[in-house]
Amino acid sequence: MIETSAFPAVPAGRPGPELLGRRAEREALGRSLAAVRTGESRSLVLWGEAGVGKSALLEHLIDAATGCRVVRAAGVPSEAKFPFAALHQLCVPMLDLLDRLPEPKRNALGAVFGRGGGTAPDPFLLGLGVLGLLAEAARDRPLVCVIDDAQWLDRASKQTLAFAARRLSAEPVMCVFAVRGDAEPHDLAALPMLRIAGLPDDDARALLDAALAGPLDEQVRDQIVAEARGNPPALLALPRELPYAELAGGFGAATARTLTGRIDDGLRRRLERLPSGTRQLLLLASAEPLGDPALLWRAASLLGDGIGAGAVTAADDDLIEVGDRVRFRHPLLRPAVYRAASPGERRRAHRALAEATDADTDPDRRAWHRAHGTMQPDEEVAAELERSAGRAQARGGLAAAAAFLQRATALTPDSRHRAERALAAAQAEHLAGASKSALDLLASARGGPPDELRLAKVEILRAQIAAASDRGSSAPSVLLDTARRLEPLDTRLARDTYLQALAMAISSAPGGGGCVEEVAAATRAAPPAPGAPRPTDLLLDALALFCTEDARTAAPAMRRALTAFIEGDIPTAEQLRWLPTAHIVAVALWDDGASRELADRHLRLARENGAVALLPLALSIRATGLFFEGRLEEAAALNEELQAIADPSDARTDHGVIVRASGSLALAAWRGQRDEFERVGDTSAISHRLKALMYNGLGQYAEAAAAAKRAGVSRHSAGFPAHWASAELVEAAVRGGDPGLAAEALERVVQTTRASGTCWALGIEARSRALLCEGEEADRLHREAIERLARTRMRVDLARAHLVYGEWLRRERRRTEAREQLSTAAEMFTAMGMKGFTDRAARELPATEATARKRTADTIEKLTPQEEQIARLARGGLTNKAIAGRLYVSHRTVEYHLHKVFTKLNITSRHQLEHISWPSDALAPVAPGQAPQTLRRSA
Repeated sequence: MIETSAFPAVPAGRPGPELLGRRAEREALGRSLAAVRTGESRSLVLWGEAGVGKSALLEHLIDAATGCRVVRAAGVPSEAKFPFAALHQLCVPMLDLLDRLPEPKRNALGAVFGRGGGTAPDPFLLGLGVLGLLAEAARDRPLVCVIDDAQWLDRASKQTLAFAARRLSAEPVMCVFAVRGDAEPHDLAALPMLRIAGLPDDDARALLDAALAGPLDEQVRDQIVAEARGNPPALLALPRELPYAELAGGFGAATARTLTGRIDDGLRRRLERLPSGTRQLLLLASAEPLGDPALLWRAASLLGDGIGAGAVTAADDDLIEVGDRVRFRHPLLRPAVYRAASPGERRRAHRALAEATDADTDPDRRAWHRAHGTMQPDEEVAAELERSAGRAQARGGLAAAAAFLQRATALTPDSRHRAERALAAAQAEHLAGASKSALDLLASARGGPPDELRLAKVEILRAQIAAASDRGSSAPSVLLDTARRLEPLDTRLARDTYLQALAMAISSAPGGGGCVEEVAAATRAAPPAPGAPRPTDLLLDALALFCTEDARTAAPAMRRALTAFIEGDIPTAEQLRWLPTAHIVAVALWDDGASRELADRHLRLARENGAVALLPLALSIRATGLFFEGRLEEAAALNEELQAIADPSDARTDHGVIVRASGSLALAAWRGQRDEFERVGDTSAISHRLKALMYNGLGQYAEAAAAAKRAGVSRHSAGFPAHWASAELVEAAVRGGDPGLAAEALERVVQTTRASGTCWALGIEARSRALLCEGEEADRLHREAIERLARTRMRVDLARAHLVYGEWLRRERRRTEAREQLSTAAEMFTAMGMKGFTDRAARELPATEATARKRTADTIEKLTPQEEQIARLARGGLTNKAIAGRLYVSHRTVEYHLHKVFTKLNITSRHQLEHISWPSDALAPVAPGQAPQTLRRSA
């Protein structure tokens, strides 16, 4: 028999997924907790199979038990033979209360816990002693006792705790046990029971989606959900063991990676003892991921070998179940069975499945089985795979397309055609996040007959892979050389390559530098676009003009390029490739609306298409925008997702380490956490810009100015860095007593703000100018800055405008006005979680004869705009998946915010949102297609 415990669970030390679903269970726990808070007692036993979610519910209870005293214990198999081991674990935090108990009870507990002599006490007296101890512990505040894995409690502890739990009456005490097993626990049978079953299918799908980096074929997803039977660790096992690029949207080869060794070894021994027909049936089922019993039996009949219903019986119920669908007993059994077979046996099974699959209704699956049933090169099969790749991508993302193209490459007999297919497969593999496989395929692409155009494309992709792995310092130069080689071969491709080189140079160089100048000058000299210019042609000309002239000269061209990307009908593949570059232009124009739209779109498309290689960049761009919008908690959620994708344990690149550190640096800087910032360390040039922000918030202006100068912003800089460092330097230099340096930095700010003319640009310019002015002119500029920035999404810049105006008013001895501005700034920074700037405002307030207003219950419980938005959509009946799709965020982010909404509103389920009384009915349902109210306000 294959034990469930043999399968991998969530690794220790890594955060598990947010608690999904469980409405009834959470409501039951919520009702019990509410009763305990009113002075009543409650006991409850949660029981269900291993991994079904009992411990997660206990953690949810502990999180919800604010204001209560919580004590906990857990059964341990190695301690099950030691009497009172678990009781000691639970009661140790309360032993300081022993002296409050009557002497007989105190002596009974003292004898058990080694605090006095005497023999083992009478069990009845001991039970009364524990009951008295719980009551004493609950005298000042309600007590919640949490006992996990109660099936492993030592017998003496279990009997004593059950005795006490049954006799709780008027004490505000809650005892909750979690017990593993299929049968109802008899030792706790007298207590109220709550059966914990598997997750409903919708919640199971949501959990699986949260664990995947990209799309998965819907039928394959349904089969995994069916085989997991709602068990969370089982749902997470397959995507954890088979990364997305290897799972390939449901078309991956089950031999792609070695799974847990003890599963393979135990299963192999088990299979060796089974009849041949049974092994064949299991292999067929493992090679057919949709669980279609009719297809299974058709393929079995083609194989012959006497495979029939008896083969299922011989497999026993702990391996497979054949009913309305074919289900293995655990998702990892399927790849383990497949891997246990020989290559020849697998090919035979695939040939049978291909013949049994209808070519009209499922041509892609048939092509897949044909390809894996073929060992020799076969152009017909390879061409069929190539034709299926696009449809496979629509079903399973880029990883599925890559799997089809890679197999097509292997089966292509002609060397030239094989090299071309290898290049296409490498492109898909790279975007799907499999850079090592992509590099291997590029070697095949280079090995074909000489072809300058193909070899140039190989160099382009190699540079893209290097840049994505953070080893791309030479990538702009390589791309520049390649673009020059391409000019006589393919003008459009040459221009696209120039654009890649320029975008990489701008992004990788901290302050622009000679590389940007060289690439931009070469671009200006490149052949013009043939025919009508494409959006990428407009983008290339605009960026080249920006980098060789100035923002004012380039602004009209930049606006045309931006309009083309926002309003044009651009293929998805082109958008995935160029939206980050268009985003650079949007920010260079200080267009907060366009930058937000482009960042949202890029992240959505990367997720929908499984472009894992692009996700870190897409998440970083979106998180940066959220920081400037003051939505630090949402940026933190994206940073968690980014860190999960950029796993530092991945030996292929060091990019994961850099991405993780950069995200943590940004969070620490925006929150004003200097110690945390220094702990993470200085990993990249961006840290200087972050330091300038952080030190300005902390009021350490000399350090802020030094960091801003080290950021090295030049006239070639574009995007957030150009605005960020220069504006920080203005403020730091003024506050540090260096107006000359501030004036120089202001000129760099003005070069772009005047060219833009947006409210964001002119608001920053007014705020920066005001710092260098006095009297009525300073007052006018401060007010202008606040007025303009209030029309943007950039709440941090608005709060800082209130702050510097309040500081100026305080120095002008206009205390009442200063108090108003500083209080507004302090409240805004507090709500955003920017402690450094909050403290800076608070230090100014005493001089205005006021103090920073503390956050009251009302302000603490107030929903953020994103929480309000998600709550309204949830109240309108949208699922988490639908909300994620509408807002272009992940399922994990939606669940994260809903959890916070429930906590702030003191509710436990979505349907309770309907009963919340909210000012102006902010939680009114949103009609399909209607923009959320918060978005309309910020537009």
